[in-house]
Amino acid sequence: MPSMTEPATVNGPMILAEGIRKRFGAHEVLKGVSLTLAKGEVVAVIGPSGSGKSTLLRCLNHLETIDAGRLVIEGDVLADNDASGHARYVADAEVRRICRRMGMVFQHFNLFPHLTVLQNVIEAPVTVKGLKREAILPKAEELLRKVGLYDKRDAYPSRLSGGQKQRVAIARALAMEPDIMLFDEPTSALDPELTGEVLRTMRQLADEHMTMLVVTHEMGFAREVASRVVFMDGGELIESQPAAAFFASPQHPRTRAFLDSML
Repeated sequence: MPSMTEPATVNGPMILAEGIRKRFGAHEVLKGVSLTLAKGEVVAVIGPSGSGKSTLLRCLNHLETIDAGRLVIEGDVLADNDASGHARYVADAEVRRICRRMGMVFQHFNLFPHLTVLQNVIEAPVTVKGLKREAILPKAEELLRKVGLYDKRDAYPSRLSGGQKQRVAIARALAMEPDIMLFDEPTSALDPELTGEVLRTMRQLADEHMTMLVVTHEMGFAREVASRVVFMDGGELIESQPAAAFFASPQHPRTRAFLDSML
């Protein structure tokens, strides 16, 4: 087994997941999933509900712990199998340091209701990174301009639409200056007319070459924005292809059946 303190490889993938297994009780949710994410790549993860997509994302940034497999983030080992084949994590401080490189946007926004939009954006840099409010303020305001919500900086989440809340959540994740953005079905809780404004913000990030892993049901986004599309079903990664090839000529019968039902 490689050393848990092996040096970061500069040219390797941003995320390397090998043989990831995760079970909840008797139910194995991830059955040996392997995935890589290269710098600047936008990978869309699609598949039916219950296929393990969201669990995979949550395992990558330690919201869930894996039972077996190897996770390497930007060359730093987060977890690896021990001699008995069970995943062993690095020390807690290392886990936090490594996971801080990943920003996460959730399905249901998870904004703090008692904080204004601006306060939501500056909260993590102040409490997690220990930055002074004055130091992060210009960056936070710039991010709110980026997502088109500077005029809502003093509003509370209860006064925002779902699409606005999700754009604040994106700005909040970006405030930590992550190298990788993880999106867990960011539009599935939104009305169709609000989905577009969130996807436009994500498309802008893709244009700026942000490395992104996106669990989504939005086939148009996957087709137009993703560099690669991954299909999961039953806890397994069934197929991975460049986006154009994925939609033009899916290789696996399960992929074809899923696309037929969605398109």
